[in-house]
Amino acid sequence: MNQQYSSALLERAVDEFSKLPGVGRKTAMRLVLHMLRMDVGRIDAFTDAVSTLCHGVHYCKVCHNISDEEVCQICANPMRDASQICVVENVQDVMAIEQTQMYRGLYHVLGGVISPMDGVGPGQLEIESLIERVSRGGVEEVIFALSSTMEGDATNFYISRKLQRWPEVKLTMLARGMSINDELQYTDEVTLGRSLVNRVPVKDS
Repeated sequence: MNQQYSSALLERAVDEFSKLPGVGRKTAMRLVLHMLRMDVGRIDAFTDAVSTLCHGVHYCKVCHNISDEEVCQICANPMRDASQICVVENVQDVMAIEQTQMYRGLYHVLGGVISPMDGVGPGQLEIESLIERVSRGGVEEVIFALSSTMEGDATNFYISRKLQRWPEVKLTMLARGMSINDELQYTDEVTLGRSLVNRVPVKDS
């Protein structure tokens, strides 16, 4: 056991917390010591929530958003505009756009962007399932809402080329109200909302 710890159980808990992204060992120690001061009932509720999440969460079979059911609430909502699909990188981006309350269409979560430097190619993303959704008909517009980075732009270009076989489908992207290299999930709601409303055709971007 590490000599700086008085308990092997404490060391194990700190080790596990420090595996979380952005959490160093000092932060992990503060979290663990805070939890030790919490009521046992609250700790049990916390651990049960995490365990239930990990064992029970689904990914929507339509858009790949996180869901409690096979089809998420957004895709299952008949009041949403099924003729529009907003393509995003991750689940956090769906949440960011929903907070603007300025979009009533559906989504498609890619699960990342094309990044050869990181070993991520088109086959590792949910691109083919997007193409399949468009091929079934009923889609009038695909909105590219990926981050304004080199990888995001490359992914926009790749998918837009794949969708050229359906010229009746309008391809648009967010207006560049965001700074270059900004990630969508960290953009403020007003800027993101304006970029969504003032989206532009891909060919003019």
